[in-house]
Amino acid sequence: MLPTFKFIKHPTSHTKLKANSQHLKPSNHITKHLSIIVLFATSIVAPIHVQAALPEAIETALARADLTAADISIVITPVGDKNASRLPSPIKVIDSGNIDSKNLNTTKINSNSKPASADNMNAESNSIHKQTTQNNNGNKPVASHQSALVTIEKRTITQYEKQLHAYTDDPYTYQSLESSPSLLPDGASTPTNHSNRNDNRNESNSDSSNKNKQVITNTSIKISFSPLLNHQPDIARTPASTMKLVPSFIALDTLGADFVWHTRVYHTGIIIGDQLYGDLIIQGSGDPKMTHERLQHLLYKVQTSGIRHINGDIIIDSTIFKNVSKDPAAFDNAPLRPYNASPDGFLVNFSSIGIQSYPLSNTQAQLTYTPQLANYQLPNMINIRAAACGQARYSLAPQWQPTQLTLNASLPDSCGEHAFYVAYPDAKDFAARVIAAKWQALGNTLSGKVISQETPYDVNKKPKSLRGLAAIAMSPLPIVSYPSLNLTQQIYDINHFSNNVMTEQVALSIAAYKKFSSDETVNAAINETINKTGNKTIDKLQTSLYQFGKPTTTSYPLALQTINQWWQTHLTTPPPHLTNGSGLCRDCTISAANLSELLTYAYSHPNFDAYVSSLGIAGVSGTITAHSERLPESQAIGRSWIKTGTLNNVTSMAGYVKGLSGQDYVVVGLINSEQALNAYTARPVLDAMLDWTAQH
Repeated sequence: MLPTFKFIKHPTSHTKLKANSQHLKPSNHITKHLSIIVLFATSIVAPIHVQAALPEAIETALARADLTAADISIVITPVGDKNASRLPSPIKVIDSGNIDSKNLNTTKINSNSKPASADNMNAESNSIHKQTTQNNNGNKPVASHQSALVTIEKRTITQYEKQLHAYTDDPYTYQSLESSPSLLPDGASTPTNHSNRNDNRNESNSDSSNKNKQVITNTSIKISFSPLLNHQPDIARTPASTMKLVPSFIALDTLGADFVWHTRVYHTGIIIGDQLYGDLIIQGSGDPKMTHERLQHLLYKVQTSGIRHINGDIIIDSTIFKNVSKDPAAFDNAPLRPYNASPDGFLVNFSSIGIQSYPLSNTQAQLTYTPQLANYQLPNMINIRAAACGQARYSLAPQWQPTQLTLNASLPDSCGEHAFYVAYPDAKDFAARVIAAKWQALGNTLSGKVISQETPYDVNKKPKSLRGLAAIAMSPLPIVSYPSLNLTQQIYDINHFSNNVMTEQVALSIAAYKKFSSDETVNAAINETINKTGNKTIDKLQTSLYQFGKPTTTSYPLALQTINQWWQTHLTTPPPHLTNGSGLCRDCTISAANLSELLTYAYSHPNFDAYVSSLGIAGVSGTITAHSERLPESQAIGRSWIKTGTLNNVTSMAGYVKGLSGQDYVVVGLINSEQALNAYTARPVLDAMLDWTAQH
């Protein structure tokens, strides 16, 4: 796909000017003063972006990818103090064939796991143990400043990746939705322990006002360094998913690492026994990760509050986000891919359904669906054909009809037991159907409908004949206030698995919650409710927290304006141009200088631990796992924390590298090209950039 923006063309004469300047040696009759003038004039004529030549390894990689230095921007800057690094400890990835077993204090990793099994993948990841060996892959003559605390066998990573890609056509969606465990031991090589990030029963009432409790006392990290490499830093380029670094950090700064979204449930009418005579209102909070399991737990809490039968409707209020739906086919004509899902004020399961295949014979397979959709037909059997397994649109050819899902292809026999993920075209209809199905699955009943709307609940909009006891005012306080996973856990999925729709939810939430990020605000609203009644017994007929105890309704223009204002307040480079938060756009642009300044600012921030721990680890985890396959001898393996970005004609990397000298570096590389570029052929150029940085 060709980019829709125009690239800035730069004169190529700067190379000649540089060459010519080497020969500007004054003769005896020319004064030293004239020589200085000539050299000064030469520096003025040359473009500002002319810097020292790119390192040989990067130049070589550019040539192999049929790219030139004009296609890439790179900024590599030292940050912090060697003796007070803020980066996690490196991870050593070792070839088990080269391990001296006498020097290992560990247990052998079981490699006899079965392929294409989620359970086996979990078992494999749980078999990794902490080790204390030195790196045996030290082929380059640079002394390592700090030995690793954790060692992982390369075959463990390779087996996990093979099983993951054999099991599902969408490994990143799978890992987000199913909350698969990390390959690393809990807390290993991360400043922040993520062992609880998968807890579907997280009931923490964390106070995000504590976000500044961590105080950075080592002021040496604020030292300003000159860039190690500064090549075309100010050119605005399409960043792809490295753009996610912007809203994820601004959210950490604005809302706090412990911030949680609260989805609240109210009701109108009265409760008699276990029956509600009225409507149940679910007030969407913009929670980025309301998986189907978490939604079921929310509804279970409604049930345990005393409601099992609803003589009325269930209303989903998603007014926190306004006019944020998009055409899922607009970007790349792939509406079935979960990465194209629209954000929503009450987003459920990324608006995506998992389809699991179980072959019963050589000719047929059984299909199961997670989650189930109420009043919607989903085929449970499929024929099998001889073919290679691929993405859902090729292997199943699914098509969403008004009342049923049709599959227009037989299942390839090579798929076996396989998990496909398919996005539903309408976030609100999807949420309504999932709620109806799960409410019924809990053994409850509903006489009315599940209605999802982008307007606040108003009983007066119901026909008078249908109001009944629902006309009785709403409950003053929520019967359920369900907390999300905290922001630290959410941005882990965003940056580790490059989750687009979660990023959009967070970007929109910045504007909605920027003045609402503390429980103190909620408590003040409750106190105001109490004070209005004149006593501590709140009159249901007068007021409800639902009416005013909620964040500001936001939209993309407001959210992007808020991000822009934050940038202008905290940083010095011109703000990037965003049209969304995830980087799934052709008209979004950012410079390498932009990202470098942001990452440098983040390095000294109290919430840096949460930020850096969300990034993939080169050769180990996340979207940068394959770095070690492309560049097996790279010194960046296990010591680089990177966000990647990939679109047609675009590839990018940005994050942090711990050099072998012990120095920490901010590293940014952006490649855009007008030629028909397979972004993966350009990725080795940025791999070389990481390796070169790590050697310092």
